[in-house]
Amino acid sequence: MAEPLADKVIRNIGQAGELYQRLVLLVAPAGAGKTAALQVVHERTSVPLLNVNLELSRRMLDLTERQRVLKLPRLLAESVGVGVPDVVLLDNIEVLFDASLKQDPLRLLQGLSRNLTVVAAWSGTVDGEHMVYATPGHPEYRRYPVRDFLAVKPEAIV
Repeated sequence: MAEPLADKVIRNIGQAGELYQRLVLLVAPAGAGKTAALQVVHERTSVPLLNVNLELSRRMLDLTERQRVLKLPRLLAESVGVGVPDVVLLDNIEVLFDASLKQDPLRLLQGLSRNLTVVAAWSGTVDGEHMVYATPGHPEYRRYPVRDFLAVKPEAIV
């Protein structure tokens, strides 16, 4: 029987403590149950769950495009409350991929994960040794080697 996704996430949170960057990415396409799994983890562990799109959009509303580019890393860190919790769950991180913000989403998450364990829902796939977001040719397309973080995916996702 397949291990429930929330249980996999909780198990990987413990394993992430052994890494330099304590980053756990829950990798699956949209509609695969990432949000539901994070909500279960939140309920079972009382770890804070943050809707990144909502929080950053609210904080960047009155900023110019240039200010958004420059301030996004700090705004993300403030939203997470770096140094307060030991673990944080991040859902709806799509805003980090917005081409106009000129950010490297994985690098932002890795930066946060030096000071606390970060679990983030990543809408994409793992194809062999790489993690992919969007499709080639799309302005938000990203492809990263799977290393220096833990990738958790539902059993049925290849």
